[in-house]
Amino acid sequence: MKSVTLVEETRAGLVENVHTGMITGVNEQLETVYHAGDMAHYTYYRSASKPIQALPVFLTDIIAKYGLTNEEAALFTASHRGESYHIAVLESMLAKLPVREHELYCPASYPLNNEPKEEMLRENKEKRRLYHNCAGKHIGFITVCREMGFPVEGYWEVDHPLQQQILNILSELSEVPKADIHIGMDGCGVPVFAIPLKNMALTYLKLACPDVIKDADLRKAVTQMTSIMNEHPRIIASENFICTTLLEDPNIVAKGGAQGVYCFGLKKERIGFALKVLTGSEDVWPVVVASILEQINYENNETIARLRALKPSIVKNDAGIMVGEIKEKFMLI
Repeated sequence: MKSVTLVEETRAGLVENVHTGMITGVNEQLETVYHAGDMAHYTYYRSASKPIQALPVFLTDIIAKYGLTNEEAALFTASHRGESYHIAVLESMLAKLPVREHELYCPASYPLNNEPKEEMLRENKEKRRLYHNCAGKHIGFITVCREMGFPVEGYWEVDHPLQQQILNILSELSEVPKADIHIGMDGCGVPVFAIPLKNMALTYLKLACPDVIKDADLRKAVTQMTSIMNEHPRIIASENFICTTLLEDPNIVAKGGAQGVYCFGLKKERIGFALKVLTGSEDVWPVVVASILEQINYENNETIARLRALKPSIVKNDAGIMVGEIKEKFMLI
C-alpha cells in the first residue's frame, strides 16, 4: 500500500498532524486520469455506499405508490445529522410507509450534530432508532423487503435477498466481480463492502453520468436518485457539512463515509473520484476535495470557495489569534 501526505497541520511552524492517504480519479473507460498514492488499495465504502444501497428503492415504484415527496426520498441516501427538519421528514415517512420504528435494525442513538443532541439531553429525551444517521437507509431496506416479498427478519444479513441485490448492483456499477468484493459489517449492522479505490471512483462516475450504465432500469433509477440528492442537499447531511456543500452544485454527486473515505462524481467533466484519508479524519475532507478541484481547474469557483470556508487554511485559537496553518501537500499526477 503506497500512500502520500495529503494534509499537514502546523502550529507555530511545527508539524502537529499529518494526514496520509490516496486519491484516484477515473473516466468512463476506467482509465485513471488523476491519482496520488495506491489506486488499487481495497477500501470500505462505509456510508459512501448509501446511494448504492438506496437503489433498490428507486428500482421500484415505492416513491409514487406511497406518495413520498422528493425531500422524503432523499433520506434513503442520507447520513442525516438529526436536525429538526430531518426528524420531521423521517416522522412523515414513517406515517406513509409500511414500517415501524422498532423494526429498524440500526441502534437507538442521539443525533450526530451537537446542537440537536444537546437539546435532547437537556429535555431528557431518550435515544431513538430514528435519530441514528442510517435511519433513512433502514426504512428503505424494510420498505423494499415488504414490496418485493422478502422477509423483514434478517434484512441486515449478507445472505438476505436484499443484501444480495445490493451486492449485484455494486458489482455492476464498480465492474468488480462479486467474488472479489470484500464484505464486512458496518456501524449500523448491515454489510459494508470494500473494493479497489479505482473501482470505487468508477461507481461515482456512473452515478454522475448514468448514461454509461448499460442496464436501462438501473440507469433510470440512478438518474432519479441523484436528481433528488441535488434537489435536497441539506437532507443528505446538514448545513456546513461537505456533502451538502458539494450537492448544492448541480454538477456534482457526492457522499462520504466513516473513517476518511469520500467519493464524488463530476457530470460535465465525466470523472469520478474516490479518496481515503488513512488517519480516518473527516475534518480534512474539504481541504482535500477543494485542492482536487483546483488542480483539475474546476470551473465553479463558488463551490471551491464554499469548501474552503468549511475548513479555512488558517488555524486560530479560542481568542481568534492565528496559531497555525492547514496545508494540502499532494499533487495529482
